[in-house]
Amino acid sequence: MSQPQNFGFGEEETMLRDSAAKFFADNLPVDQLHALVADESDPHRGLAPKWKPELWQQMVELGWTMLAVPESAGGLGMSSVAVAALCEEAGRAAFPSPLLPTINSTYLLAACDTVAANAALEAIVGGTAASPALVNAQGSWEEGDCDVSFADGKLSGTAAYVQDAQKVSQFLVKAKHGSGMGLYWVASDAAGVSIHADAIVDLTRDQARVSFDGTEAVEVSSDAAAALAKAMPAVWTMVAADMVGAGEWELQTTAEYARTRKQFEREIGFFQAVKHPLVNAMIDIDQSRSLVYNAACALDHEPENAAKFAHMAKASASDMAVFVSGRAVQFHGGIGFTWECYVHLYFKRQNHNATLWGDGAWHRAQLAELLMGAAA
Repeated sequence: MSQPQNFGFGEEETMLRDSAAKFFADNLPVDQLHALVADESDPHRGLAPKWKPELWQQMVELGWTMLAVPESAGGLGMSSVAVAALCEEAGRAAFPSPLLPTINSTYLLAACDTVAANAALEAIVGGTAASPALVNAQGSWEEGDCDVSFADGKLSGTAAYVQDAQKVSQFLVKAKHGSGMGLYWVASDAAGVSIHADAIVDLTRDQARVSFDGTEAVEVSSDAAAALAKAMPAVWTMVAADMVGAGEWELQTTAEYARTRKQFEREIGFFQAVKHPLVNAMIDIDQSRSLVYNAACALDHEPENAAKFAHMAKASASDMAVFVSGRAVQFHGGIGFTWECYVHLYFKRQNHNATLWGDGAWHRAQLAELLMGAAA
């Protein structure tokens, strides 16, 4: 099965991208974003998330939570390319919301293909925000790596690195059971659930360790490994799309600064020491964007290549995010590292994204294993 022309990016995808860009620009431009999430620079400030739940409700009303939900579960069942376009615009706005973890939960639930999973998807269609809780204390979500167990209908243990845990109302938890590992749907306010917020560098997100102490949960899949194998390529792709959007903001903002900031009676963009790295940043972003949409398209049209292409996209985007963020701070000169400069919001989001669900080195190692294994 081959991919369609232009990755299948057509009129519907364009309309979604443009409407998302307008929504973010109208409702939380970067100056308002900075005032919201960076209102205090005290390193000992509280860990409560700073976001606008009312804007999340508007996003639900726009139908964004149902984009990736299959039509059989009441969703729109739009292409993964369309979903990637939305994630790219959310990254460009560095928008604080549970959108990305909810979309990732959607792909995981859709991969379960059970009655309970479809009921959870219907809840997401209705506006329920969710976050995957798959990772152990060592940062691994691979088969066998799990600190949560499920027995007699209840969860016990702790999941780590849970994204936007204080913004969501449901968790999708990976846990060991008698014969393997399953996925479980549990309310964030259920009895026995404790959310321990982490102090992270990204001001636009929150992260936490979520503990379960005899917490009742609904099993949505008894085979977590199969569901993760099918859904994780989508998770990696959507995080990479977020990075592409944030990288584009950094590039455009830095290029504009280079056109206006003068030194030695010249705009600093005149100098090759600034000009050439900005071109390299543009090339890296375009390369990552192409790989992201290739991976997103493969999810729908070449599922046999989805994991390979997703590893490529996330590896490229992780490396790009670090390089472009560094250049953005550097080329803003003496103000680039200050709290008042908006660039630091993106620098921090990008560095968080770069390691989220595997850094570039990990994804290249996985890609090598896939290719070498296939060659052998």
